Order: sequence, then structure tokens, then C-alpha cells
Amino acid sequence: AAVADAVRATPGVAGVQPPRRSPDGQASVTIAYPRTGAQDEATQTLVHHLRDKVVPDATRNTALAGRVFVGGPNAASIDFADNVQSRLPWLVAVVVGLSLLLLVALVRSVVVAVQAALMNLLSIAAAYGVLTAVVQWGWAGKVLGFPTSMPVATWVPMIMFPILFGLSMDYEVFLVSRIRENHELGMPTRQAVAGGVAGTARVITAAAAIMMMVFLSVLLGADVAVKQVGLGMGVAILIDATVVRMLLVPALMELCGEANWWVPGFVRRRRARHAVEPPVPARH
Repeated sequence: AAVADAVRATPGVAGVQPPRRSPDGQASVTIAYPRTGAQDEATQTLVHHLRDKVVPDATRNTALAGRVFVGGPNAASIDFADNVQSRLPWLVAVVVGLSLLLLVALVRSVVVAVQAALMNLLSIAAAYGVLTAVVQWGWAGKVLGFPTSMPVATWVPMIMFPILFGLSMDYEVFLVSRIRENHELGMPTRQAVAGGVAGTARVITAAAAIMMMVFLSVLLGADVAVKQVGLGMGVAILIDATVVRMLLVPALMELCGEANWWVPGFVRRRRARHAVEPPVPARH
């Protein structure tokens, strides 16, 4: 009862039900109703305030100290959002780091690998921006099937990032591998880039168009959170396959010139030690 009274007197609480005790008397439950909605930032602040200040003060120096917990659907969703926020940087670091290592091994260029990672992050950030504008700010939201402005679901950015980074890296591998093949044939960087774009543009745009239509078709569904994923993925692929992969990446590689193919000295020395001379054809 003392805890319920303390919660009832907290600003932001609309009302508190009387505590209900379990039949065996080992537990009691009381329900508090916030004045703001479940997705409102004020509700998140209220939950943290109850846990950090109100409940500890109400139970200090009593038998209930450390035995009163704030739960329920609102608190659970807030906890999940906090966990995602704390773990998302680690997810980004692991995905980007592994992709850099694999791309360096594939194209044997640190510069190209770093360029690819930055361009992939750019396309994903643009998709996050469009998703925020449509879902949270309501820009063309009703046209795309979102009846009102709402927060982006907590798990949507976490699901989108690794999938989008993988798809973007696929398109990057298609393009950069062809450019490197042209460069190894003796073409200068400018011609190698132009030939690589000409040779892969149809494949990349066709694959991206298929994936974009698949993801955007999710907008015809009813689940709002799933529609957010479809919108973000479709927009990201559209931006990546057109603006990023066909314009920004070739332009950046031309600006870097021969610096694209720089590798550390120890890598060059290792490659030189393991190089094998081509066999001399026998004369008949």
C-alpha cells in the first residue's frame, strides 16, 4: 500500500489500482496508468523514475527493499528499446569489421574496402532518414499505408542493418571485382571504372529492382511494424543501386585514382614471396 501511494503521488501517473495479493500471500500486484501513451518519451522517463527513485525511496529500510519491481508491457518495451540501443553499436562494429576484412581479401585493397563500408553506411543512413520522415513525421504516410504518425518499431533498425549491409556489399562486389579485373588487364583507373560500370550496371539494377519490388510489396500488408521494414529496405536498395553504386562509388574511385589499389607493405611482401612464375611454353 505504501508503494502504491508513492506511485500515485508521482507526476505523470494518472491512477493506481489498489494492491491485489496472491492467495498464498507471497506476492502483491498493483497497476499504475501513465498519463502519456506507451510510445511517448515521457512514459519512458516515468518508468525509469519509478525504478530509480520512487520505488527505492518507498521501500527503504523495510522488508520490501529490493523486492518491488516495475514490470508490465510498457516497461518491457522500454527495456527492449534500451537493450537494442546499447547493443546496436556492437552489431554495427562487427558487421562492418567482418565485411572490411572479407572485401580486403577479395579485392586486395584497403582503400576500396573502406570506400565500400562508407558507401554502405551512407545508403543505410538514408533509408533510416526516409523511414523516420514517413513513419514518425507523417510525410506521405497515409499514401504508403501508415494511418497516423508513430514511432519506428524498436527492432526495425536492428533487423534492417545487417540485411541491408549484406545486400549493399553484394552489389559492391559485383562492381569492384569487374573494375579490378579491368585494372589488372592494364587499363588506367578511369577506363577500368568506366568499363566496370558498363559491364555490371544491368546486373546490379535488375537485381536491385527485383529486391525493391519484393520489399515494397510488404506495404500491402496489415502489420505496421512489418510495413516499416519493407519501406526501409525498399528505399535503401533503391538509393544504393542508383545514387550510391552507379554514381558515388565510381566517382569516388576516379577521384582516388591509383590510390584505390594501395595495400600495406607487409601484404605486398607476402604476395611477392608466394608469387609463382608462369610456366614457359615448350618449343617444338
